[in-house]
Amino acid sequence: MKATDMKTLLLTALCLTALPAAAQDVTIKLGTLAPQGSSWHALLKETAEKWAEASGGKVKLKIYAGGTQGSEGDMVRKMGVGQLQAASITTVGIHDIYADPMVFSTPGMFDEQSFSKVFPQVEKKLEAALEAKGYVMLMWAQVGSVYPFCTKPYKTPAEAADAKFFAWDGDQGSIDAFKAMGLKTVVLSSVDIVPSLQTGMINCVTQAPAFVLTARMFEKANKMMDVPWAFLVGGTLVKKDVWEKIPADLRPKLIAIGREMGKRIDAEVKKLNDDAIAAMKKQGLEVVPVDRAAWIETAKKSWPTVSGKIVSKEIFEEVVKLRDAK
Repeated sequence: MKATDMKTLLLTALCLTALPAAAQDVTIKLGTLAPQGSSWHALLKETAEKWAEASGGKVKLKIYAGGTQGSEGDMVRKMGVGQLQAASITTVGIHDIYADPMVFSTPGMFDEQSFSKVFPQVEKKLEAALEAKGYVMLMWAQVGSVYPFCTKPYKTPAEAADAKFFAWDGDQGSIDAFKAMGLKTVVLSSVDIVPSLQTGMINCVTQAPAFVLTARMFEKANKMMDVPWAFLVGGTLVKKDVWEKIPADLRPKLIAIGREMGKRIDAEVKKLNDDAIAAMKKQGLEVVPVDRAAWIETAKKSWPTVSGKIVSKEIFEEVVKLRDAK
């Protein structure tokens, strides 16, 4: 056989070998606490449909909603061992990978307006740090301001001396922050919130109204303290090694779809939460007027615990500076 014929044969063999890899389907299993039927769940389902269309059916996004894959910490662990390839979680879960995005959930620090001002200025830095940890951020999505929902009305922090707040299992930083504020916690998996409210193991949760409505937490915790306690943001992450199995020319298209979906939620999140409060009030929720100044001052007692212990001192000081800039 001539040398030229041998080269042709080898090139053909290499091309044939490469074809199945380029054409292979990629299935991404994604877990989330977002309840079935919630706006966040609907967003993820639409993302899956658009990804399938854009990839000609080669990229499949399978969504496991409603906490069927456990708590956010459980989902992060499952991504680590390959049982899940992605998760749509809040900064509480992202904290197990990289802590600094949780700075935006610091009690008493951010509302929707200040978040929208500061976040775009640090977004790329946070994404680069996550990628260095082996994760690609597909989209960020606001969850909104969280409020204390309790079984009793607590107009001041002093009145909440007997309150038992839900604290995320595995999130020692948040437990320490509650302690710094003088508030008692009971540490539970997030999937145990509703039954624990029913049994009285806890009597307060700090959550976004839309989530409280869809998870029906308000049926027991039917007193909402009228103070925005913190701001919650989430993100949809995929393992970098799985993401890179998708053809390089297709990835930007999928990212663009995800970012567009995230923007839609961001544009609607305040209305979603306002509508949720209105719906819950029709079903018995009481919005309790409170001493906001007292609650916010109590929230600020957590800041020394957050800075340098939960998130890096560098990111804490940076976002405070950006927030306060004229």
